[in-house]
Amino acid sequence: MTTEIALTLGILSAAVLLLATERFRADLIGLLVLLGLAFSRVISPAEAFSGFSNPAVITIWAMLILSAGLARTGVASWLGHRLNAVGGKREVTLVAAILLMVAAFSAFMSSTGIVVMMLPVVSQIAKKRGLATSRLLMPIAFGTLLGGTNTLISNISNLLVNNALIELGQPAFGFFDFARVGLPVGLGGIAFLAIFGRRLMPQRTSALQMSQLQETGELFDLEERLFTVRLPADCSLAGRPLSASRLGAALKLNVIGITRDRRPRFSPTPDTLLRGGDELLVLGRSELLQQLIQGQTLTLSSPNGASNGDPSLAVRNLISPQVSLVEVEITPDSQLEQRTLSRMDFRKQYNANVLAIRQGHSLVRTNFQHLPLQVGDRLLLQTSRKQLAALGQSSDFSIREGDLAEYRLQDRLQMLAVPEGSRLDGLSLAESDLADAFGLSVLGIVRGGKTRLMPRPKERLRAGDQLVVEGRAEDVELLHGLQELEIIGDATLPRPSELETEDVGLAEMVISPHADLKDKTLQDIHFREHYGLNVLALWRRGRPYRVNLREMPLHAGDTLLIHGDRSRIKLLAESGEFLVTSPDLQEAPRKEKALLAVLIMLSVVASVGFGVLPIEIAAVAGAALMVLARCITMEEAQRAIQWPAIFLIAGMLPLGIAMESTGAAGYLGNILFASATQWQAPLLIAVLFLASNLAAQFIPTAVVVVLTASVALSSQSVLAASPQAILIAIALGASLPFLTPTGHPANLLVMGPGGYRFSDYFRLGLPLTLLSLAIAVVAVPYFWP
Repeated sequence: MTTEIALTLGILSAAVLLLATERFRADLIGLLVLLGLAFSRVISPAEAFSGFSNPAVITIWAMLILSAGLARTGVASWLGHRLNAVGGKREVTLVAAILLMVAAFSAFMSSTGIVVMMLPVVSQIAKKRGLATSRLLMPIAFGTLLGGTNTLISNISNLLVNNALIELGQPAFGFFDFARVGLPVGLGGIAFLAIFGRRLMPQRTSALQMSQLQETGELFDLEERLFTVRLPADCSLAGRPLSASRLGAALKLNVIGITRDRRPRFSPTPDTLLRGGDELLVLGRSELLQQLIQGQTLTLSSPNGASNGDPSLAVRNLISPQVSLVEVEITPDSQLEQRTLSRMDFRKQYNANVLAIRQGHSLVRTNFQHLPLQVGDRLLLQTSRKQLAALGQSSDFSIREGDLAEYRLQDRLQMLAVPEGSRLDGLSLAESDLADAFGLSVLGIVRGGKTRLMPRPKERLRAGDQLVVEGRAEDVELLHGLQELEIIGDATLPRPSELETEDVGLAEMVISPHADLKDKTLQDIHFREHYGLNVLALWRRGRPYRVNLREMPLHAGDTLLIHGDRSRIKLLAESGEFLVTSPDLQEAPRKEKALLAVLIMLSVVASVGFGVLPIEIAAVAGAALMVLARCITMEEAQRAIQWPAIFLIAGMLPLGIAMESTGAAGYLGNILFASATQWQAPLLIAVLFLASNLAAQFIPTAVVVVLTASVALSSQSVLAASPQAILIAIALGASLPFLTPTGHPANLLVMGPGGYRFSDYFRLGLPLTLLSLAIAVVAVPYFWP
């Protein structure tokens, strides 16, 4: 093994490990691979960046725009709405009709785009027929994958193996060459799903269907956590907006409605002002509120706070020979940009309390836990002198020398006492949730006449403790206001007719696989404040979640049950990060452009099929025509391009070049396929199909195809077979990841709306995969001996 082979295999191993563990974003991993190859001089700079100009990559992003043009003009949804009539009265004929239609479309469109279009259509059909959505949605996803094996442009795998064939010096695949195997595999799979697959699919109801069934009387089992609270006439919460009440942050309560003067009002906005006498219909755990009401949590120790108005005393309360105050600035090299104090657990990571943040000319002294940090931000910290030296050596911060008086600490310090019977007695600081819930940061504890500055999160509070707290006097008043609330009792879920009116509605929103929301929470993205909508429940992997939703990290494929103003729901759908499954809440398609969009797509197919234009030129020309003809706007075209996938592919293609040029591909191929010359053709096809299929369940398809093709084509044993047969088997296996929801974005999109569990995909996907394999091992050697 040479040094170049060792370097290339090391980069390959690191890339596969990072992709499998999802430690970093896929597009970042692609760029790191590219840079690793360039810095190690395994390939030239020109080869390192050749992926961005590769015809396959250009064709992929252009085809995504073409697919978006067909979707935006309503071509597929128009036909989808006629499925109900075409599908007949039996479930088997309906499933077969759906499968045939989505498979036909996926030969020319993105599988993910088809699922997005068909979700609301099929959900509506299920509702009209009284069917569970779980009976119809998984067939949509699997049908698009089966249909996506038939043409050169139908999926990424086909384009990449075509590129590999050209680089091998062989003639390119024809436009419909893939249909020789894809068509029998697709028809066999459709027949299986329509006739036998129905028996393997679960009988589950989606969140939205549950909300619309009068007889169930429950919504995601919400009644278990539904109760009513009343604001007394003189409650100190009166006059405050709902967003400032801290009902969500402190008590994890979701306010669904407000009854005022005996008139209920559902889905109140964050700026709704509370009044004495209001009755709030809330979703959450009543135990938290009961504990707060039963005894005083904190009392004000001195009328003017710890400082008694003396600025120097305020500062002296926070410092000691071991603890000091310091101002630091976020450096351009910092890894903290766009991260929040809450998500990174700043206190634990840096052993420092943040007292205030200055962003530009703005001084933020409250509610900054969820504020995204920016380069140049200045943070006022309370930290130990030992930790101060470590901060000075960190690339994240630079220590500033300046006057700290501008932070006006004397206005923010309070001295609070933990009274006898307080719910905080015996709780640790972390368990008390004082910082996140009430905006009160405990900077010191006075106990037995001694002051402990910077107490650890595990420090337990005791009755009689005096706390040096940084926060507003209003925050303490707010705490007392929450203790004044009265629990009326358990509530009955309002009838669907009350929850949905002409202006207010319920909607399922699926988090797009391409959304930049991974591991962010509703709180991090300020969902309620930005959109004015209520998230009633979250469905993930077959299980509903109803409590503490604002702090749950979001994942692609999660389904949120949204309640609020219909116009706001439409705005949320237009963001592109949330996909609405309700037809009446989707943006109206440009139907007048539908025929034009179809003609543009047909012209692209014809020009490639008859060899008039190279596929990349035809695809880009078609994409440009879609914009010029106003089938789609330029902004919509840019949103349609899945940039993370493009960067990943462009970064991995140079790895394929490196594996060939260094001999790493041949080295691996000769090890893995040492005895391949003794194999019969069906066995070789089966091994390549299964290897790419199993890898694609957990690693992006593009990576699987690039690496598997490179290794297989470099093996002297495998090269005795037809390269076309080898590449078709690899592309087919990678294109049909039925076994897991993470295998393809189409699988993820139907998981929440269909109420599927992880095991549902394996139960239906395993026999379908084996059937596809059986057809492939016969068809591939027949057409490519």
